[in-house]
Parts: sequence; C-alpha cells; structure tokens
Amino acid sequence: MPTDTAAPEESPDTAAPHLADGAKTAPPERPRTAIDRGVTDYLQHMGVERGLAANTLSAYRRDLARYSAYLAGQGLSSPADITRHHVTGFAQALSDGADGGTPLGVRSAARTVVAVRGLHRFWALEGTTTADPASDVHPPMPGKRLPKAITVEEVTRILEAAGTDTATGLRDRALLEFLYSTGARISEAVGLDVDDLSVQAAESGPAIVRLFGKGSKERLVPLGSFAARALDAYLVRGRPLLAGKGKGTPALFLNARGGRISRQSAWTILKAAADKANITKDVSPHTLRHSFATHLLEGGADVRVVQELLGHASVTTTQVYTLVTADTLREVYAAAHPRALG
Repeated sequence: MPTDTAAPEESPDTAAPHLADGAKTAPPERPRTAIDRGVTDYLQHMGVERGLAANTLSAYRRDLARYSAYLAGQGLSSPADITRHHVTGFAQALSDGADGGTPLGVRSAARTVVAVRGLHRFWALEGTTTADPASDVHPPMPGKRLPKAITVEEVTRILEAAGTDTATGLRDRALLEFLYSTGARISEAVGLDVDDLSVQAAESGPAIVRLFGKGSKERLVPLGSFAARALDAYLVRGRPLLAGKGKGTPALFLNARGGRISRQSAWTILKAAADKANITKDVSPHTLRHSFATHLLEGGADVRVVQELLGHASVTTTQVYTLVTADTLREVYAAAHPRALG
C-alpha cells in the first residue's frame, strides 16, 4: 500500500469544499473514521498504483467525500458496517438530494456510483471487508444522446466557404472535404501521413485512404471525388509551400510552420468556415463524422457498411445513427403509404 506521503493533497474527510459536487453548504468538520481512512487508502491506490489523472482523481475525491459524509450521517464509522441498503440509499440521495446535497443529473450520479463501486471492490480485495455490498448496485443509465448532424446543404455551404487559393486555404478545404468524405475522427485525420493515401486512376474506382482508429486498428476507406480533387490541389499547390517551412515531416496536413497540424487547429479551421457560411449551429469536427454516417444511412447505405467505414467495433454503436433518420422515415412513409394520412 502506498505511504501517506503519496496521498492526495486533501483527504476526503477534511476537504469540505469538495462536497460541492453534492453539498449545498460545507458541513462542519467531523472526526476521522475508519471509513475515511479506507477512502484515503483507495485514493492513494488509484493515484499511485493505477496512475489516475489528476482531474479524474479529483472527481473521485469529491464523489467519495459525499459518500463518507452520507455514511457518517447514517451513524456508520467502519467499512464492515456498510450494507447494500446503505449503498442504494446513497444512490437515491444523489438523485433527490436527501443527504442535504445538490441533486445530480443522471451522468454525474452514475459517475459517483461507479466511484463507490470501485471503493467497495478495493476494500473487499484488500481484506478490509469480507463482502462487497455494492457489487450488484448499478449506476443509473443515461439516455442515449443522439449524434448531432447537420444537413447536406449546411455541409455543402461549410465546404464551399472553406479555403482560398493560398497554401493554407487549399489545406483547409482539403481537410474539411476529407473529414466529411471519409467520416474520419479528427485524431485520425491529423495523424495521417502522405503515404497513407492511395490515389487510383478514375477507371479503377475512387481513391482509398488508410486510417488508424482506436487501438491502432487499421481500416481502408474510399475517398469521394470532391475530396480527392481538393487533396490533389493541396498536394500540388499547397503542401509543398508549407513543407518548405518545416523539417520534412511526412504528415499530410501541415500547419503554417511546416509541422503536423493539431486537433485544435482543425477545430479552428472548421469554426471559421462555419462562421463564413453563416451556420449558427454548434459545429465541431465530430459533427462532420456524424453527418457522414447520417447522410449515408439516409441515402440507403447498409448499417454494417457504415459500421465498417466508421471503424466501430460493434454494429450496436453504429445503430444509434438509425435513430437520427427517424424523421426522414416518417416523412417518406407519410408521402408514400396509401393509408398513412386520413
């Protein structure tokens, strides 16, 4: 077990302000209990042995501080005294604020329950307790968030607003055309090297690009003719000028200094094009990926083909896009079915 010197800067039982993710007012300080010490041990384990990021560790600290306070309010001081009833009671208190804390949304409550489950699993494995009362207490399931997509007309306006006949302008147009044409994640696009492109003759079909997704999983994705032309213009008239300012990087998309473009720069490029096109919706590089999938499905593409193009490990992940097209399905049904409208 890590030593006390590796503990977080604030222990969960004394850091009253950290109850703000749940508490309306900071409670008075209370004596440390065996539960508090057990929470500190768990945070040390997560921070030192598991290497949790500072922000994540801070969130765990706040969540478990609220849990410790709740248990103290129930008159508990030892981990061995905690039962499933106490865990489920705390989970309910997260939603309704019965513990005196601010009621949390589904996602925040789910995160807190996950932290509590991890704490009890740790105690059971370490022998602090003989059982795990949280093993079958599951976090609340957040509702599915439908991917945000924009219309084909809006995408077209953004793409046509992007770029000028300068090196960086040609790059901007090529980058955005590429994102929409392939459905690539922004990390995949900025990580591309020139050699990842395979430009083929027109008679043999569209160009092919090699993408490396999560876990470095490789997939091949066709490149539409609009994107291929934009990339060709950039490679011939734009990239050489940018590359001349750098140190010979193999990156496909370069910044003004000749180095690999960053994800933040790609976001700025898209934002500028959206503003120029008078698109008032919140648009990000991932919006083009969502729009790519939605427009393919609306055009009749099979969901498993879209799964392959997006690089999803499971078709279940891709099927969320079918919910986006429900409005289109209703419109087609209403227009085509003889007894749809009375």
